[in-house]
Amino acid sequence: MSDLQRPNQGYDLVGDIHGHAGPLRRLLAELGYTEVEGIFRHPARQMIFVGDFIDRGPQQREVLRIARAMCEAGAAKAVLGNHEFNAIGWVAQNEDGDFLREHSPKNAHQHAEFLLQFKEGSAAHKEAISWFRSLPIWLDLPGLRVVHACWHEASRVDLMPLLDERGCITETAIRQSYRRGTAAHAAVEILLKGPEQRLPEGIHFFDKDGHKREEVRLRWWDDAATTFRSAALSMDGRENELPDSALPRDFRYAGNKPVFFGHYWLQGCPQLTARNAACLDFSVAKKGHLAAYRWSGETNLLNENLVSVAA
Repeated sequence: MSDLQRPNQGYDLVGDIHGHAGPLRRLLAELGYTEVEGIFRHPARQMIFVGDFIDRGPQQREVLRIARAMCEAGAAKAVLGNHEFNAIGWVAQNEDGDFLREHSPKNAHQHAEFLLQFKEGSAAHKEAISWFRSLPIWLDLPGLRVVHACWHEASRVDLMPLLDERGCITETAIRQSYRRGTAAHAAVEILLKGPEQRLPEGIHFFDKDGHKREEVRLRWWDDAATTFRSAALSMDGRENELPDSALPRDFRYAGNKPVFFGHYWLQGCPQLTARNAACLDFSVAKKGHLAAYRWSGETNLLNENLVSVAA
């Protein structure tokens, strides 16, 4: 049966992989995908990757080979993650010839494993960057939505004029999105890295690495996340250090369609983050789990539809 004739009974949405091909192969098998001539397929379903294929893990070439082959064969779809966006910026240049993503020690360290496995400037490296550029920023499909870090309507509206007909980032968009102070930069930061909110004047905290932080990342999928204290992420149990005052800007998701995303390095056994919003990043690169949600048309998401394998 051809891809056009095959009935699609739903989507299997997979969280951040970060170069871990072993867990990916095990998850594909668990979900009923079989490999034929190098391409994993399901007889009646399609996979959707939420981005962050690269950096950190030891098998990034194999992860990209699997995902790209599935996408090109119609067995999967994918959206751009912030790590792929960073990889594009690492090689892209502005009008003055400077790289859009600064080649600082911090950025080089984060990207080192990818460049080691793909060898910067090689044909394989150029092909990978080209594929990243072909990935849309989001998918708005009948019944569900997919984005890497945050579904935010105002940011989508700001970015739409700079995208191509497939929803992929253009040369103008990539340059604008690396230019601080532009609407494109603010939109990409929210969509691919998640919203942050500056704390009230005079209030700060120190993160786990001892860095002073005056902004907090927000739990935008949580209906109850209305104050700094209730919305703050990655506080390691120190949320009470923050004021219980209302956030000046509301990023909470109130859409009727369920939205699927990754990015947030959640810990523990995979479970749903909300009835209409599912984070699928459960830290496979930190010895956690690679998780997927098996969606078959439901509006209210169910914990029993989560499938995962340990790293």
